[in-house]
Parts: sequence; C-alpha cells; structure tokens
Amino acid sequence: MAILALCQMRCEVGNITGNARRMVAFASEARDEHKADLIAFPELALTGYPPEDLLLRADFVARARSAAMELAALCPGIDMLVGLPWAEGGRLYNAVAWVHGGVIAGLYRKRVLPNYGVFDERRYFGTGNEPLVRPLKGIKVGVTICEDLWEPGPVGDTVAAGAQVVVNVNASPYHRDKDQLRLQVAAGRAIEGRVALAYVNMVGGQDELVFDGMSFVVDGAGATRARAGGFVEELLIARFDATGRPVDGACAPWPSGEEALYEALKLGLSDYVRRNGFETLVLGLSGGIDSALTLVLCRDALPHVALRAVMMPSRYTQAMSIEDARAEATALGLPLSVVPIDALYDEFASTLEPLWKGPGLSVAAENLQARIRGTLLMTIANAHRGLVVVTSNKSELAVGYTTLYGDMAGGYAPLKDVFKTDVYALARYRNRQGAVIPERVIERAPSAELRLDQKDSDSLPAYDLLDAVLRRYVEQDWDVEGLVASGFDKRLVDEVLRLVRGAEHKRKQAPLGTRVTPRAFGRDWRYPVTVSYEPPRT
Repeated sequence: MAILALCQMRCEVGNITGNARRMVAFASEARDEHKADLIAFPELALTGYPPEDLLLRADFVARARSAAMELAALCPGIDMLVGLPWAEGGRLYNAVAWVHGGVIAGLYRKRVLPNYGVFDERRYFGTGNEPLVRPLKGIKVGVTICEDLWEPGPVGDTVAAGAQVVVNVNASPYHRDKDQLRLQVAAGRAIEGRVALAYVNMVGGQDELVFDGMSFVVDGAGATRARAGGFVEELLIARFDATGRPVDGACAPWPSGEEALYEALKLGLSDYVRRNGFETLVLGLSGGIDSALTLVLCRDALPHVALRAVMMPSRYTQAMSIEDARAEATALGLPLSVVPIDALYDEFASTLEPLWKGPGLSVAAENLQARIRGTLLMTIANAHRGLVVVTSNKSELAVGYTTLYGDMAGGYAPLKDVFKTDVYALARYRNRQGAVIPERVIERAPSAELRLDQKDSDSLPAYDLLDAVLRRYVEQDWDVEGLVASGFDKRLVDEVLRLVRGAEHKRKQAPLGTRVTPRAFGRDWRYPVTVSYEPPRT
C-alpha cells in the first residue's frame, strides 16, 4: 500500500526560507506519524502564489532553486512534490520537483498556463510539454499542476504514460461555489482516464486572493474517497492499494453558502493584517449594516489584535445610529470612541467660504463630512501603527456611491467584493452564531446620513434590483439587450450602467479587499478610466 500526504498549507509569498522550514516540518510529520511515502505540497509552495514580478528577478528564482536542493537533503525517507519556479534553457517554468533520495529525481513543467481573470502566467512562464510519472511503492504516480486539470490533454497524457494515480497540485483561489466546480472537473478527468486523482490546494490569504484548501481524492469512477477541510491547514492522508485504487479516508465537511463566504472573508483579512505586521485595526462605526458586519469580521478574524471602533456623528446622525453603534461595540466587548465632527465641518466650511460655493455645493458638503471622517480614522491609525479597515461594499463601489478620500480611505476593505444583498445575508448568518448585530440595523432603510432624512434609495434603485443587474453586468458580461430581454426595465439598466462606467476612476483608487466572486474589482477587472465607448442601446 502506498501512502500519500496532501499538504494543504499556508505559503507566504516571498518567504522562501520560512516556507521551506514549514515544509520540512510537514514532511517530517507525514513520514514519522503517518508513515507516508510521498508528500505533495501546493503549486509554487516554496515562493508562495502568486509571486508576480518577483519572478522577473533572477536572485529570487535562484533562491527558490537553492531552497529546493536544501529541502531535498533535509527530509530523507519520504518523497516530496515541491512547487517552485524553475529556470532552464533561458525560460522560466512553473514546475514541480519530485524529490527522492535527497535529490531532485524528476521535474514536471506546467503545460496549461492560465491567462484570464486573476491569472497572468504567460507573462512569466514557458509551457511544458512532457508528463512526469514515477514509481511509488509498486504503483505509478503522475503529476500535473492546477490548470492542467481543466483541459483533457495533460491528465490524458499522464495516464497514457502509465500513471495509476495523478497528483494535481494547486494554488486555486476561492470564489463562491468553486469547490464544487473543482470537484466536478476532477471527477470528470478521473472518469475519462479511469485513474485515481489526488488534488491538493493552498490555503490562506494573499492580498486580494484567498485560497480555501478543500483538497480531496477521487477514484476512477469519480467518487470522493477523502476530503480535507476548508480554510484550514491540514495534512490529508490518502492510501492506495496495489492497483492504485484509493482506500476510503477522512472526509471533512465543507462549508458552503454564507458560512464559506464568511470564512473566506475572515481568512483574507486575518492573513493580510498578520503578514503585513499591523498592530491595530481602526474602523468607523456608523450604526449601519456595512460597518456593523465589518466590525464583527474584524473581531472574529483577529481576536487578539487591538480593535478601535470610532463613531463620528454629525448633525444628521440619528440618535438610533449612535445607540446601535454602541450596542454593536458592547456586544463584542469593545469600547466605542465618539468623536463629533460638526465643529470640524463648520471650521472647514468657514475656511472654504470664498471658494466652494457653486452648483456642486450640496454634494461637496456631503463629501466633506466623509472626508473629515476619513482623515480622523487615518490619523488614529497612524498614531497606533494601525490599519484603517474600510466598510464599503461591492454595490457601492460598482456605482460610485462612495467618497474618494472619505469612506474609501483606508488600507483594506473586507466587503469590497460583497454585494449589499449579501451583506444582509452574512449579517443574518453571523447573528445565528450569536447575536451581535442589532435587528434594527438589519431592518432599517440604509442611509449615509450626510443630509437630513437621507436614504440610499434617494440615489439608487432598490438593492435587490441593483445587485441583480450588477451581478449579470459585472460578473457575467451581459449586455443591455440581454438585461432588458430578461425583464429588467431599460431605464433602470441604462442608469446602472451609466453609474458603473462613471465610477471607474474611484475603483482604480480603492483599497484592496478579499475576492470572493468570479469577478471582483481588482486583478480581474481591467477597464480603462478614460474611454469613449458606450454599449449599444436597444
């Protein structure tokens, strides 16, 4: 019987020494405690994923190669599949080194290089063209890398070369329902090749990306035989009989729906804060739903990091907003700092008196309030070596219902890729785990409270309608004709698309935020700011 350990590990971009040290520890555990014959690490595990333009530095690539050589010598008694960039013949490859007996005994070069969405691998890597199959305890094991699984050629060629088990190593970012899509594709490849397939994925946050793990093993009939958990580091132990058939192993439950989304947001935020060394989180608490959910996320994700909640009321802030903000902070055991901004606003207005009167005065007055708040939060964060956590959501960012250098000011926006309707769903989900957001916050009409009796609905369509249009236009590239044909009012569609186009300059200046949908405003949204094109009108 052959025993394979799938190492679902956190891999920090650039921390080659630290990644290698942890790989030694995992390999030793797999060998000593589980008697594993082979341990498979994620794609580019030595460098972390994605290393981006670090790959253009020869010293970085050389250091990864040296670390692989050192790693080979440090772990006798177990074979290893080590992901790393590999320079050869004037080209750079996304590769996996098969370490055996203290040396690199084989090398696989990724054959299918993704160049869509968040992926940009053709910028850096050359394309491999050969399978890698090696013997392991009486069976033959082949190797592929991530995107190789999504086209039939690489797995088919690996099976044709004799593989009875194919190990697919991955750095596959999370988005909603991605786990089921991966499982479906892997099962399809296993059935096509009548081969067992072991899938190992990275876990952790890297800037806007978050990796969910959810590694698994399927047999030649496509049935799941073992499964690791989601959003946690784990060694998944898989056993294969003399024919390469997997023996049933541990099958962890996978989170789904709001639970998976919430875990992804927590992990993305926590790793960003931890890896960048922030000591304090600072957040503007308004009494509204977005800041309430963001506050809970901060506390859940980083329970041991200092968290400062600041309420900055103006003359337009309703008493219930202050009451609800205080209740939100109290529910999490936090003090609430209340810093009124009316005096500051009046001082600014007096100073600007000769300069700011004009047709946009009302909007400028509203935005000034937001910018005062942003300045206060940034100053508090500077004083405490902290990070301002932005509370804006995807719906607002899509249509520009957010203020540059105001409520957009800050370093990380956990809800950046979360539509407003999903914010409500997440708030209800979190309250089911323990009520921390007042019901009134969830039920009341949303408002920026920048003028008397203001409601979001004064400027925007109802969020259920707005989000329905945005999901189709932003994430699925529907056009006006398709939206109208599906039943949306044409005036609504024209207005929403006008707002989206007009807000591109804001999105270019928005902070990072965790990507949780197939198309976020970040790496996989690359529209020009200055553009004359308008979609055809039906």
